[in-house]
Amino acid sequence: MKIQMQEQSVRLRIDEADLARLLDQGWIENLTWLSHEVVCRQRMEVVDAELELQGDAAAWCLRIPRQQLADYVARLPCRDGLEWDLPIGPRRSVQLCFEVDVRDSVRKRGAQRRVKSAPDEARD
Repeated sequence: MKIQMQEQSVRLRIDEADLARLLDQGWIENLTWLSHEVVCRQRMEVVDAELELQGDAAAWCLRIPRQQLADYVARLPCRDGLEWDLPIGPRRSVQLCFEVDVRDSVRKRGAQRRVKSAPDEARD
């Protein structure tokens, strides 16, 4: 799991192996030990509920709605991820982006074929 945080934006990117674990066991976790006593923990869970972000700076969990994840997985590989704007106060929010690495996805799933639109019959 790769995490990018800047101001009020958090981007979470996983590869196909992480996605397989997320779908199979319902959760994945990233641990970063900064010292003997300091560990940062980020966790993602698949839930049958609304999107939720809970925890604190050292340990937090993003709970992703199962149906939104299933719809996203069905269109992989794609460059667009799941995006949410979570309100966290009267005039503040955090923007979340979750995506599967598109290059890894293309390697595992193959390139998605573009559907060519039918010629305009009105021109005939």
